[in-house]
Amino acid sequence: MQTSFINALAGGLLIGTSASLLLFLNGRIAGISGIFNGILIPVKNDVDWRWCFIISLIVGAFVHSSLTDAVYYQADTFSPWLMIPAGFLVGFGTRLGGGCTSGHGVCGLGRLSIRSLVATLTFIASAMITLFITRHLLGFN
Repeated sequence: MQTSFINALAGGLLIGTSASLLLFLNGRIAGISGIFNGILIPVKNDVDWRWCFIISLIVGAFVHSSLTDAVYYQADTFSPWLMIPAGFLVGFGTRLGGGCTSGHGVCGLGRLSIRSLVATLTFIASAMITLFITRHLLGFN
């Protein structure tokens, strides 16, 4: 088996397990934008678990990159002048869609939510259109 397949399988299992445990043990959806928003606009007694989740994401990525020789696409070839407005558009989209890809795509689809299915299909269509525009019409690689 290829290493990338094993990494993807392990990552998917870890994401599914952590999202399921967060829902089962804490009654919360593992939507990263909502978790991060709860840190920016804190509610009393509802911040600690959010910090633990975000820190675990960062530590997990560091541990993975330290233990494997996997090479992923580097986004540093894009201009910051394109990345900054793109980040704001993603934030706007998550607000408009009532959640992000992790909340809708992982957790919502797992709960068989029609709203999450529509949101996930919208995310995918938007990504395909954006890729087409940036690569084929604007010439960015």
